[in-house]
Amino acid sequence: MYLAPVHRMAQHAEVDAPAGVLYGLIADALRWPVFLPPTVHVEQLEFDGASERLRMWVTANGEIKSWTTRRVLDPVAHRIDFRQEVLPRPVTSMGGSWSVEPRGPEKSLLTLRNDFAVSDNARADVDWVKRATTANTRAALANLKQLAERWRRLDHLVLSFEESVHIDAPVEPVYDFLHRFGDRAGTASGAVRIEVSERTPGVQLMTVELPAAGGDGGTRTTESVRIGFPHAGRIVYKDIRDSEQPALLAAHTGEWSVEPDPWGEGVTVVARHHAVLDEDGVRERYGEGAEAVRGAREALRARLARESVAALDLARQHAEDALARRV
Repeated sequence: MYLAPVHRMAQHAEVDAPAGVLYGLIADALRWPVFLPPTVHVEQLEFDGASERLRMWVTANGEIKSWTTRRVLDPVAHRIDFRQEVLPRPVTSMGGSWSVEPRGPEKSLLTLRNDFAVSDNARADVDWVKRATTANTRAALANLKQLAERWRRLDHLVLSFEESVHIDAPVEPVYDFLHRFGDRAGTASGAVRIEVSERTPGVQLMTVELPAAGGDGGTRTTESVRIGFPHAGRIVYKDIRDSEQPALLAAHTGEWSVEPDPWGEGVTVVARHHAVLDEDGVRERYGEGAEAVRGAREALRARLARESVAALDLARQHAEDALARRV
């Protein structure tokens, strides 16, 4: 039986932060979508304190790939080993490790090692995986370095909140409205154009064209990846491009969750947001210091909440009107 050769890669980053801080960022995989640019979404399937299984959606060479991986966490050694269990073709095996070596009280060496094999060791497939792994590793290491070196103020740059609305309708029409977001005008406040395409079942790319912040008649374009879980009434998403610079957001992810009321009289729709502020964008718009960051947080939360509430109100109107037409 032919066994494809294993290809091995490793990249390093010197980081001015304690090893424990770096390890904590790597261990918290559920926050990777806002911490690591390539990661779109992570679902934790199992966790026993020492190991976990994760379902991950990741951008790779402009494509969205998904796989299941098992991780073994060693907080004492500051090491995490991983091995993917369910892989997209043509990859037949992939794994590796994260390791953090202390180099002083606030200095560390971060290393990400990868090994992989592809079916028949086809040169084009090997090159594709190498390009994707190299690009994603560089992006991950650079972002982890940036976040870890701001560890004393990171909590002030990270923002999470939610908005909700009750709707007197069943789950299906509400979820349908959110899933077919681009079919209806006005779903994004002030949008000039909304386009939703589904490249693979359940995975959408949404492009929104909005008026530019300067009010000069120009436009800005945002793109986000959306992943649907219809049986759970959930849609998660991550913004992957914003043509406006400097951006106030370094990263933004969210979730629409349609939750049936336990007494069976309707649903509660929850809009959740997780974001990391971009310090350069904050400095450009609000200035330096803690007050500037506080002002940026308040402005960002107000904008995201306003957009969410507007979309939630439209979802309620659509679902309740659809229900009324049936009566």
